[in-house]
Amino acid sequence: MPQGFTNFTISQNPFVPLAQLKTGKMINAVIIEDEVHGLDNLKNLLSKYCPQVKVIGDAGSVESGIELFASLKEKVNVAFLDINLPDGLVFQLLNGLPKIDFEVIFVTGHEKFAIKACNYSSIGYVMKPIDPDQLVEAVSRVKTGEQESTKMEERVDLFSQYYNNPNKFEKMSIAALDGIYFINIKDVVRLEGEDNYTHIFMKAGNRLTASKTIKSYEEMLAGVNFYRVHKSHLVNLNYLKKFVKGDGGYIIMDDDKQIAVSRRRRAAFMEQMKKLQEEI
Repeated sequence: MPQGFTNFTISQNPFVPLAQLKTGKMINAVIIEDEVHGLDNLKNLLSKYCPQVKVIGDAGSVESGIELFASLKEKVNVAFLDINLPDGLVFQLLNGLPKIDFEVIFVTGHEKFAIKACNYSSIGYVMKPIDPDQLVEAVSRVKTGEQESTKMEERVDLFSQYYNNPNKFEKMSIAALDGIYFINIKDVVRLEGEDNYTHIFMKAGNRLTASKTIKSYEEMLAGVNFYRVHKSHLVNLNYLKKFVKGDGGYIIMDDDKQIAVSRRRRAAFMEQMKKLQEEI
């Protein structure tokens, strides 16, 4: 039987820095990873770069993972999850738990669909081989208070939907400043970038502010009729009312917002508009 297929490990970490004991900011983690080298590497990186993380258990399969969670006495704050396990996908493990009341960080190879699914569902991820900086950033987003794992079950469900059917997706998760929102992509009129934040303007007239750059959303929404007309503006072409030509060319959206089309993007934008007219 493959190593780690049914066995799980409950780890003990007797050394806890005094400062962390005082602040109560230790993060209890479990790791679900079937490759021994990958498991050991992640543990070593966490120990070296994220000393606030205490690994309290690990497992290498869906079956042993469910057993591990059932056996733990300590509260789990975050789970580092490989997606493909020897006896199935990790979603089967998550579906087998009474509830998902912890943060999730997926550990994945360069899977295009997995990375996009994480972005759509506002779930953290680190790519193999693991970059310590990316690991530190992912851990820094883990919450350990009353608000932790906000809507995590819905976020995991959204991830699963996209991962299993990437050609058919309608919703996305927005990690806004005041919580997690789930919105229909077709209801997004436009997005406006401001430093490392993006304002998302909805068909209903409301606005959400997300802690992601507009470039991130440009990559996420590529191929679904969104176009970046300016360094600060990404628009849903379905809500385009008018294009005003001239030296200061600009567009008018259905919400009457006027947005300049940058000179270097104008030719490509006109080509996109031509394709859109051909489809109508």
